[in-house]
Order: sequence, then C-alpha cells, then structure tokens
Amino acid sequence: MASHRRPKQPSRTRVTVLTTAAAAAVALTSQAANAAPSEKPSKDEVKSKVDKLYHESEVATDKYNGAKEKQDKLEKEIGTLQDQVARGQDELNDLRDGLGLMASSQYRTGAIDPSVQLFLSSDPDDYLDKASTMDQLSSQQVETLKKVQAKQRVLAQQRKEAAEKLKDLADTRETLGKKKKEVQSKLAEAQKLLNTLTAQEKAALADEEQRASRSAGDRADLGNEAPASERGAAALAAADTQVGKPYVSGGSGPNSYDCSGLTQWAYAQAGVSITRTTYTQQNDGTKIGRSQLKPGDLVFFNNLGHVGLYAGNNTILHAPKPGAVVRYESMNTVGSFQFGVRI
Repeated sequence: MASHRRPKQPSRTRVTVLTTAAAAAVALTSQAANAAPSEKPSKDEVKSKVDKLYHESEVATDKYNGAKEKQDKLEKEIGTLQDQVARGQDELNDLRDGLGLMASSQYRTGAIDPSVQLFLSSDPDDYLDKASTMDQLSSQQVETLKKVQAKQRVLAQQRKEAAEKLKDLADTRETLGKKKKEVQSKLAEAQKLLNTLTAQEKAALADEEQRASRSAGDRADLGNEAPASERGAAALAAADTQVGKPYVSGGSGPNSYDCSGLTQWAYAQAGVSITRTTYTQQNDGTKIGRSQLKPGDLVFFNNLGHVGLYAGNNTILHAPKPGAVVRYESMNTVGSFQFGVRI
C-alpha cells in the first residue's frame, strides 16, 4: 500500500523574508509612482551655476597661465644653459688639444715620461693631485691643466642644472595639460547647462548681458577722479581702446583677453612690465583699500580669481568672463572685492 506524505510546509523564516521583501517592493513602487519628476532649473538658477563654473574656469585659467609662463621661462633658461655647455665643451676640447700637442712634443724630445701624456689627456684632476710629477710640467702646462679642471667643474654644474630644469619643465608641462583640461571641462559643463534653457530664456540672458556690456559710445559716468599715476592713466586709456574685444581663456591681446591678460597688456602699453596672473599681479605694487582706489589701480575680486582696472566712480574696466567682452561695469556686480594694487 502506498504511503501518503503531507506536503512540506515552507519554514516560518522563509515566509517572513518573502513577505518583508514583497512589502518593500510595494513601498518602493508606490514611492516611485508618487515621486514628483525632477524640476527643470530656472533661468536664474542656471545663470548662477554657469557664473560659478565661469569663475572656476577663470581660476583654472589663471593657474594655466602661470604654468605657461613658467614653461616659457624654463625653455629659455634651458636653451641658454645648453648653449653655454656647448661652448664650454668646445673650449675644453681646445684646452685638451693644446695639452696633447705640448705633451707629444715633449715626448718626442724625451723631456716627458709617456705616462704623463696619458694623465694629460685622460684625467687632469688626478694628474694635478700627484705633486711628485708637477716638476715635469712647464708653467704653461700647469696653468692649462688648472683651466681644464675649472672648465670641467663648470660644465658639470651646468649639466646638472640643465637636467634639473628639464625635469621641472616636464612637470610643468604635465600641470599645463591638466589645467587646460580643467578649463575645458568647466566651460563644457557651463555650455551644457545653457543648452537646457529655452530659446526665450537664452534671449533673456543675452539681453541681460547686452545691458551689462556698454559700447564704446555709451560710457559709464566715471567722474573726474585724479588717476593713480601717469602710468596708471596710460594703462587705463590703453585698456579703453580694447572695449568690445572678446573674453578668451588664456587671451593676452591684442585680439582677445582674459582678465589678467588685459591688465598686463594695458600696462605694457604704458611702458610697465607686470606679471601674467592675478596671483602674481597682486605683488606687482602696493596693496590699498577700496577707499584709496584711483583710476589705473588694479582691483582684485573673488579670492584672487579676478582682476580689472579701476576706472573711477565705483566702476572697473575688465574682461569679465567667457561669452562676454571687455567692458565697463559697476564694482557692485563683479563679485567680492578683495583689495586694490597701485603699480
């Protein structure tokens, strides 16, 4: 007779786990169904985020400019050192050739030991250290050997210095590449945000930007403040001729500018050489407060992230940001004022 077995019942643990999982799934589904769709950021929110990205790209641009300036300087220094090494090697070869000729002449007349000639051509330092052989040399040979020693030491130092600068150059180029990518990334992210705006919103932003940019024939009231100096007045006048030129990261004129590129170019037209970046331009003169500003002074904003030229009546002349042009603008709309610098 066949036996009948009761079906195996699921364990209480398994039932509990399955029930809990099912409840969680239902809850998640309910939350997902009831969750509000993510809202599209408003025009003002997009503008705020884009301005922040532009500021970050300007900071990265300034560091890129600093690395570029350092790279150019290192390349010049390395070129000079390599020229010096080449000339020094030629001089050393001439000195050694002269010693060889003297040694050969003395050897032929029996006036010098054959081993001395070997010392002269291979290791003058070691030879000079052997005081016992000094009486076998003429005063001219001794003098020439000393010159060989000195030249060898100079060449060794120059080669070492050149090698160190080449390593520094390689590191600088790596930094340059990273900063360039950082700038491009920030600008691309800003553009992506701008692309989320409707045509109407883009037109409204463009209109705001147009109102902020004043044409050459629509100057702000700058008042009649005395300039910081003749050089400051000349730099401000030079920058005024560039109103309307586009902002371009890394631009240093005459077709486009970034903020520190404009100030450097303007002062160059006044016959004054200042450095390339905001981080170094802050040290190109005397720091002053807002109440001391006069036309032609440099003005710094946003933790050294931006620089312009003070134009008078609380107005600056500057290259503002990507997508904008060189323009006059109220200091109140630029950002957080830090300090001024009088060149």
